Amino acid sequence: MSEHQAKKRFGQNFLHDPQVIERIIRSINPQPEDVLVEIGPGLGALTAPLLAKTGGLQVVEIDRDVIPRLREACAHSDKLHILQADALRVDYAQFAQPGKRLRLVGNLPYNISTPLLFHLLEQSAVIHDMHFMLQKEVVERMVALPGEDAYGRLSVALAARCEVAYLFKVGPGAFKPAPKVDSAIVRLIPRAPDFEIADQRQFDRVITQAFSQRRKTLANALRGVADADTIRAAGIDPGIRAERLHARDFARLAALLPSAGH
Repeated sequence: MSEHQAKKRFGQNFLHDPQVIERIIRSINPQPEDVLVEIGPGLGALTAPLLAKTGGLQVVEIDRDVIPRLREACAHSDKLHILQADALRVDYAQFAQPGKRLRLVGNLPYNISTPLLFHLLEQSAVIHDMHFMLQKEVVERMVALPGEDAYGRLSVALAARCEVAYLFKVGPGAFKPAPKVDSAIVRLIPRAPDFEIADQRQFDRVITQAFSQRRKTLANALRGVADADTIRAAGIDPGIRAERLHARDFARLAALLPSAGH
C-alpha cells in the first residue's frame, strides 16, 4: 500500500517512534482481562502492541481510509473490533462488560481533545481509567493548581471529576507529520470529589463564567450570576480572581445559586 497522507480535518499526526510507543504501553500496563478501547488508532502504532497484550481490543476510528491499513498492521487479527464512528458521538457504555469498566487509550486529535474529555467524563460510570496523548499545553492546564499560570476552567472541571497525572512529554519528532507543538501523556482516573457538588450544571456554569474574563475580579466576572454578597456568603473574597480558587470553593458558591435548570 502507498503511504497514507494524514488528513488535516481529522487532526491526524501518526505516532511512529518505537521508544515512545513502548513507554506508553508500559504506562498503560494492559492486562489480558482488561476491556480496552482505543480512540483514533490511525495506522495502528499503539493498536498492534496493545492487541498483543490483551484478549481483545475495541477501536473507534473516524477515517474509513485508514481501516484497511489498521487491519494489516494488526495482521488481520480477529481480536480487533473496529467501530467506524466519530468519537464525540459514541456511547462508550456499549463496550463495557459485566463487572468490568473500560480502560480508554488514544492519541487524540488536538482539535477535539477538550470536548472529547467532557464527553467521556459524562460516561465515567463505565470508565476505569484513561491514558491519552494530548498537546502538552493542554495537559499542563489539566494538572495546574490554583495560582499557577495554566490554571483555568479545564483544571477546575477536571479536579471535580477525576485524578489527573502528567506522565511524560513527547517531542514532535515522534510523529508523522511532526506537529508544531510538544505533546504529553496524561492519565485520568474518574472519581467523585471529596466535596459536594449540589448541581453539576450550575457548577460548570459558574466556572465557565468566572474564567471567561480571567483578569477581572470574581465580582465582576460573575456579574449577572452571583453578586458580591453571595460570593462572601460562600466564604470567598469577591475582590480576588478566579485563578485563586479551588474546585471546592466554586462548588460552595454554586450551591448558593438557584438551579441552572436542564
